[in-house]
Amino acid sequence: MLAEKSTLVFGGAASGKSAYAEKLVREAPGTLFYIATAQALDDEMCEKIADHRRRRGDSWVTIEEPYDLPFSIREYGATGAVLLVDCLTLWLSNIMSAKRDVGNETKALTAAISGIKGRIVLVSNEIGHGLVPMDGQSRQFRDLHGELNQAVAAAVDQVIFVAAGLPITLKGGPN
Repeated sequence: MLAEKSTLVFGGAASGKSAYAEKLVREAPGTLFYIATAQALDDEMCEKIADHRRRRGDSWVTIEEPYDLPFSIREYGATGAVLLVDCLTLWLSNIMSAKRDVGNETKALTAAISGIKGRIVLVSNEIGHGLVPMDGQSRQFRDLHGELNQAVAAAVDQVIFVAAGLPITLKGGPN
């Protein structure tokens, strides 16, 4: 059950973070909004999106928002509903590809998180535990992603790291 108003759930690829985040909000009262940042640009991503939809079932309202995440959080968070944002890593990739200012977008995101009336869970990857990327663009993404995770972690009430499907609370109440 979701006890905190705002939670960041993060972990490595295929760590179980999305399933854990869904479990956190599944029993929360109110309408469940799933804000998806992924874009179905290839067959593999299409299948991943379909898997997530099957796992969630029909009890969610899905909002596809690859770019204007702060707007969607303000819009649907004003209703007192429960929001699940999956995921910040893809959102960052989208806004960088669109040549948007990551610093300004991050500030808008954290302001939107702070202003919601309902509850929100945000999912993100942890990509800083791996090898140092070989090319400059990948290193820039890694660094900006780390800064995004830090800003969101500072803005939320609870931070949970998921490894091998196991949650570890880093900030806030118990999981």
